[in-house]
Amino acid sequence: MRYRSISLLAAGHLFADLNQGALPALLPFFIIEHHLSYAAAASIVFASNIASSVVQPILGYFSDRLEKIWLMPLGIFLAGFGLALTGLTDKFPLILAAAAVSGLGTAAFHPEAARLVNKLALNNKASGLGMFSSGGSAGYAIGPLIATGVVLSFGLGGTLVFALPATIMAIFLYFKFRNISLPDEKPATANSAEAMQNQWFAFLRLSGVVIARSILFFGFNTFIPLYWILVLHQSTVAGSTALTILFSCGIFATMLGGRLADKFGYRKILIAGFGLMLPVIAIFPHVHNPVLATILLIPLSMGLFGIYGPMIASGQNYLPSRVGFASGITIGLAVTIGGVAAPLLGRIADLYGIPIAFESLIVIPPVAILLAATLPATRR
Repeated sequence: MRYRSISLLAAGHLFADLNQGALPALLPFFIIEHHLSYAAAASIVFASNIASSVVQPILGYFSDRLEKIWLMPLGIFLAGFGLALTGLTDKFPLILAAAAVSGLGTAAFHPEAARLVNKLALNNKASGLGMFSSGGSAGYAIGPLIATGVVLSFGLGGTLVFALPATIMAIFLYFKFRNISLPDEKPATANSAEAMQNQWFAFLRLSGVVIARSILFFGFNTFIPLYWILVLHQSTVAGSTALTILFSCGIFATMLGGRLADKFGYRKILIAGFGLMLPVIAIFPHVHNPVLATILLIPLSMGLFGIYGPMIASGQNYLPSRVGFASGITIGLAVTIGGVAAPLLGRIADLYGIPIAFESLIVIPPVAILLAATLPATRR
């Protein structure tokens, strides 16, 4: 496994996803400044998500045929530039458009980067993708802190700061990877035709698992800051810190989940991850102590992020001749369908309160466990 190259891609993942991590932390400020409802605020996250997710499979499809390394730096730049624009206008449609531009940037980065990691990881796919995904988790952890800091210091116009690191990282990544040589990986089995056979039905079931994880991810990512502020009566800084704790634990969880999946199998880790989240989701909405709520973020993060690398690796494993497309679906399109839940959860929160919105998520892990149990074992 080429650790150095994968580490650089993980760093690029950090700079792409810190914008996605920052966006939910901006929602309380948008609500106060622009007098938005919960549903309208959640729609900002959805706009970014849907722009990202619909485009990713298309770019992944073409990356399987035409290598476009320049999509990665372009994606990082657009992700930061779009987020920078969200705080510079008080027009709700323009905020949605800026969030969509940021989402489009992440769409450009992920499939090509995941395809490269698949090649560079050789026979340790889940471990390589776990290392790569840990960069995204780090970005999600840093994003809320930066967002809260710049807005408290400079107002919503402080979001302009996000354009600078994105531009620097985009230039750096372009020059590092423009002439990269990839290993020519041979199929691990004697029968090459069998090794390269696509398992479309298994991939479809896996997409259901990805959707389930996406619903949980966007539910907690969108509403944890609001829960801390409006239910636990903590400060905006405390709300952002809660997200940072969730994603900081996710850095360790993604790397551990990848290593365990390579050792014990992808399917077992998927089932274990959702099984770990189930009791946490049942308890979390009934906790009104900030310390206990913070402690519950740790097992939630282990389950939520520990399955991320194995999910992507499973998709690539089921579609070995369509690695870029599989990455675009598992990181992108299937996530969009899950992301639809954010505005719906926002509507539930408007009508019944944020705790009830969290309680409604309890049905997701059992469905995901049943789907994951039907998946074929990992083919090495």
